[in-house]
Amino acid sequence: MSGDRVMVEATAVHVPGIAPDRLIASATEPDCGPDEAHTLLGRKGLLFKEPAVRIAMCAVHRALGLPPGRPTGPVPGAAGTAVVVSSNLGNVATVCDIVDHVRADDLRGVSPMAAPNASSNIIASSIAIRYGFTGPNLMVCSGATGGLDAVRLGALLVRGGRAHRAVVVGAEPADETATALRAAAGLPPGPPQGIAACVVLAKAERPGGVRLHSVRRHRAPEAAPTGGPRTIRLASGTATTDHDLTALLDAGYGAAGVLQTALAARWLTDPTTRPAGIHDADEATLTCGSTGDGYATARLYRDGDAT
Repeated sequence: MSGDRVMVEATAVHVPGIAPDRLIASATEPDCGPDEAHTLLGRKGLLFKEPAVRIAMCAVHRALGLPPGRPTGPVPGAAGTAVVVSSNLGNVATVCDIVDHVRADDLRGVSPMAAPNASSNIIASSIAIRYGFTGPNLMVCSGATGGLDAVRLGALLVRGGRAHRAVVVGAEPADETATALRAAAGLPPGPPQGIAACVVLAKAERPGGVRLHSVRRHRAPEAAPTGGPRTIRLASGTATTDHDLTALLDAGYGAAGVLQTALAARWLTDPTTRPAGIHDADEATLTCGSTGDGYATARLYRDGDAT
């Protein structure tokens, strides 16, 4: 998929439990964990929300540049805004808990407040409801490539005129169930309080900014080409990288591709955000995946026509 007509309008990363300047060098305040999400989102509407939902909404809130607290109505530009979320483990704890209750007590043991969280679309729908987004609403659960699959779908919605912008989110929790499933699958544990990132994609109607060139799928890791423009390379699930995101964050899994996109877009545009080891570049190549799930690679570039 080629997407040069799509730009990265805004980004946010939300990874509680790690030093804030580890990802964004200019960051000084630590990200709030799911139990403290009310400090950013306000208390109303968070009761019974999954940890992955809470940190995902924190990432969206920050990407949109909103002040702390719950919005009193649809945010500016909400009409026609799509939501695309990637998460493989977002609500597995609730699903397993419901299964355990049904096995022990039949359906009478299931709380009606917990049942909505059993929907695999709970993160995407919760974001749309909270911020008033009325465009297409999609949830991606495609394994290790999920983050870049979500970026690709968001770009397709914008390019095809189905949405004037797409809020693309990656989020994975760090609850006991998710951690156990990661271990059983041979995946490294994620950050201690979960991981979330958001990129807002829109039509590139003016020169400048960071644009999405392409997202493509492939079966095996690919060697980095020699020569060419200065490039930031981020990868998870492969050793062919200058700055291994998996090692840095202990595995983003379904959130990895969105996190890579958010970081690369920030680093390309603002030198003060680059941590040690990240140098100035004209473009970024991002790869996520695994042997079992295949791989996806995206390319971003800084538009050279800016004045």
